[in-house]
Amino acid sequence: MNTAILESPLGAHWDKALQTVLPAQVPTGDARALLLDVRTLGEFTEIHVPGSASLPLHLLEAAKVQVLMAGKSACYLFCRSGGRAEQAAEKLHAAGLQNLYVVKGGVDAWAAAGLPVSKGRATMSLERQVRLTAGLLVLIGSVLGYFASPAWLALSAFVGAGLMFSGITNTCGMAMILARMPWNNRASASCGH
Repeated sequence: MNTAILESPLGAHWDKALQTVLPAQVPTGDARALLLDVRTLGEFTEIHVPGSASLPLHLLEAAKVQVLMAGKSACYLFCRSGGRAEQAAEKLHAAGLQNLYVVKGGVDAWAAAGLPVSKGRATMSLERQVRLTAGLLVLIGSVLGYFASPAWLALSAFVGAGLMFSGITNTCGMAMILARMPWNNRASASCGH
């Protein structure tokens, strides 16, 4: 996967599979730039870059992004730390969209750089939900395997295999399932998406 740190993203020609920019390089005041956040609506509601649109990764379709990009010359993809934005860029690029830029470090790096953010009600990040759910399933499998039947240990093994697969492929089936849960799809009226 090719990455590049660009000095002037809006003037650059798309020629790589993936391009990254630092938060300070995102042209927030430029009407030609689409700022697109691919986190869950719950995460977006908690904190987001002002002026950004929300389109969660599990709902991401090239046709939807094309509509949002009407009149724009570049799309800057945000997530919490960069992983989901990379997945989004790869998916959109494979569908033929161009001028896609992953914001390196995502909203976390944006806020850490002291750039403006809009805050709403607190929510648990998708990554934290995955860790909590995986830990709970392993604990349940282990306890039931010890007290009820050794067959329950298969649950812990299944979760462990899923975590290994997630690490190898940089995709997470559990995150995809959790992203569709109702608590991750509630939006406040002020989200602007």
